Amino acid sequence: MDEITALQRRLARERAARQEAERLLEEKSLQLYESHQALLRRNAELQNANAQLEATHLQLLQSEKLASVGQLAAGVAHEINNPVGFVLSNLNTLKRYLEDMLQVIQAYQGVVEAPDPQRATAIRQLDQAKQAADWEFLCEDLPAMLVESSDGLERVRVIVQDLKDFSRAGTHATWLEADLEHELERTLKVCWNALKYKATIVREYGQIGLVECIPSQINQVFLNLLTNAGHALGDAGTIWLRSGTEGPDALWLEVEDSGCGIPPENLGKIFDPFFTTKPVGTGTGLGLSLSYGIIATHMGRIEVFSPPGQGARFRITLPRHRAAEAASGSAPGNT
Repeated sequence: MDEITALQRRLARERAARQEAERLLEEKSLQLYESHQALLRRNAELQNANAQLEATHLQLLQSEKLASVGQLAAGVAHEINNPVGFVLSNLNTLKRYLEDMLQVIQAYQGVVEAPDPQRATAIRQLDQAKQAADWEFLCEDLPAMLVESSDGLERVRVIVQDLKDFSRAGTHATWLEADLEHELERTLKVCWNALKYKATIVREYGQIGLVECIPSQINQVFLNLLTNAGHALGDAGTIWLRSGTEGPDALWLEVEDSGCGIPPENLGKIFDPFFTTKPVGTGTGLGLSLSYGIIATHMGRIEVFSPPGQGARFRITLPRHRAAEAASGSAPGNT
């Protein structure tokens, strides 16, 4: 009897323990389920926040590009206004010249058609018309004015062509083989209005040949570097443009200025988004960050060297062929 009672008590304890274990397991399962649901909600919130950040990032990059376009538009408008202005002035002068020439031509026609008794009078009228028109000066100035006008329109054509080649509308994501020395020169022409009054340009090109890239994006990097160099010069200074090769499969280009340089404490920050030393309202702090991203997309690297008080030198290094660089697994970097 005692043995049966002991067995029953042991079974009761085991049953109670099993029920307690099942209760704890159910509580733990519920906790895990609730934690899992909380993680799912948190993950959804993070994905939503990430999407919003990505959208904001794209908008900021677009605003940086639009700011660059605005600067270019102002510079190009100034460059075009000069030749267009004197061409319009020459056309107004040409209109007066044409009126004077028609008066002289009519006087010549009067001499030709005049009968002999009236020819002497017609000749005097012709002389008077030529004197009134300043005929000798007109014959000397008219060809020179046409040559000047033609040169002005050619300048406009070159500016428009350079701007068209710079933007390469419709090929923003197209990889092409390009001569980056030529692209740097093209970008310099486009932003020349902002530099020509204060910058002396020194070219030290190494004839680097072609590289596979997205030219419109590389031109955006060149534009940012040239614009920053111009700002660093202050009232006057020198900008050096250099190029060279790094082994058989890579090349580099440099933009260096003789400006104030970059303080050592800022060297590690200049590629960070929104970092800028410009006054409020004059810089977005995205130019170099955007440039870094473009060079990283090209599997290259962008480096900056700025000894204290000696200006800044930016070097861009790119693989000559993107497929070979991607296969090698090398990573972009900055210094």
